[in-house]
Amino acid sequence: MAHLGEFDQQGTHRLIATAYATESVLESLSLPANVISDLTELDAATNERKVAERGGNAAISPGELLYGVPEAHIVNAAFTHPGPHGGRFNDSRRGAWYAGVELETSIDEVAFHKRRFLKESRISERISFDYADFLADFSGQFHFLDDSERDQCLQPNPVPQCYGPSQALANSLLYTGSSGIVYPSVRRSGGTCIVCFRPALVFHPRRGKLHSVLVAAGDDKVESSELIK
Repeated sequence: MAHLGEFDQQGTHRLIATAYATESVLESLSLPANVISDLTELDAATNERKVAERGGNAAISPGELLYGVPEAHIVNAAFTHPGPHGGRFNDSRRGAWYAGVELETSIDEVAFHKRRFLKESRISERISFDYADFLADFSGQFHFLDDSERDQCLQPNPVPQCYGPSQALANSLLYTGSSGIVYPSVRRSGGTCIVCFRPALVFHPRRGKLHSVLVAAGDDKVESSELIK
């Protein structure tokens, strides 16, 4: 059974597409003030993060979310935009904060999903995707998988079907008070990932550098570079 252990790591890496790394895309629109106001009201009514912050998400209460601290909206978004199938250690009701201990691990993790997207979209050329690196610190007791749980929960494919056992384990741990899980990266040999279940435990979230990740559907090679902006 997953066991508790100390995890103390500064500057873990979560890569977020630059399009989602601002408070709102409305900030960049050159429109009349009344139009922006109407769009802002619509955004507030439909944005999953803002709905959850008003108490509209049964899976995560407003009291768990962050307010009035730098990058609170980035952290809250991770927990309130779980995706239609969830992730490896979260289901479609509640998100989580995933990060790599190493930058290279985070790059390989996002590259896998972009290759999958290109394949499903039948796009054959190499395409570059831009990401903002969000750093965060963790210190405390987290769960670590035992050997049998690694075999069951860290299957590489098929996605999302292979998430079944890991989501079941994560839900069991979440609702018994776990802070999260530290586990070997599925997409980068030797890499380490963390999934944090509690917004308040994402310490000192801050912006790092911008990175470009170049991938193609049928090629496991990943090219990345730092963007100067």
